[in-house]
Amino acid sequence: MISVVMITMNEEKAVKKVVEDIRTAVPGAEIIIVDSSSDRTPEIAQSLGVKLIRQFPPRGYGNAMMTALRSATGDAVVTLDCDGTYPACMIPILAGKILTEGYDIVDGSRLRHKPKAMPWINFIGNALFALLASLLFFRRLRDLHSGMRAYRRDLLHKLEIDPKGAALPVELLLHPLKMGYKIAVTYIDYFERKGKSTMRPFESAWWTLKRILRSRFK
Repeated sequence: MISVVMITMNEEKAVKKVVEDIRTAVPGAEIIIVDSSSDRTPEIAQSLGVKLIRQFPPRGYGNAMMTALRSATGDAVVTLDCDGTYPACMIPILAGKILTEGYDIVDGSRLRHKPKAMPWINFIGNALFALLASLLFFRRLRDLHSGMRAYRRDLLHKLEIDPKGAALPVELLLHPLKMGYKIAVTYIDYFERKGKSTMRPFESAWWTLKRILRSRFK
């Protein structure tokens, strides 16, 4: 079985369409949402029949994501941002590499080229952090921050990662890489988000650097 996990904060404009797209792509998928919204997102999600875990007041991105990941019961667990930026049609492709090809992680990379929906400053920052990690880990890495990634479920319960802070996907990729797990990359499209972003760029950049260095030298 495939589990699709998302964390939401005020995504009432996007959540219905995203869940519908997931069900079209993977009709039998388990869908889990950890929600910290103050708008109608949880009511909409609940009406769609997903497994909803409320985390309010918010306890941070990392805590919410680890709760979502470790609540999944599928053999392949796919993360997805609930803002319409990622192609749900790619879920079975990423999960298939876990289920049939023996990979432990499949990273959905947005950075084969600059996506139209990604501002230049974000693209350059992502590329520079990926280059730094590539040099430190002796492997060409493309996209440390992708919100679309597939994991083997049993791997998620073996990782000892501090969820506190932003940029958790960085450590969820680099820590298993250091441990020797088998990782693949699949290129995906990236679209304009629906609704307002809650990301804090400078905080995210600081945590990205911190997680790269911690993964390499801890």
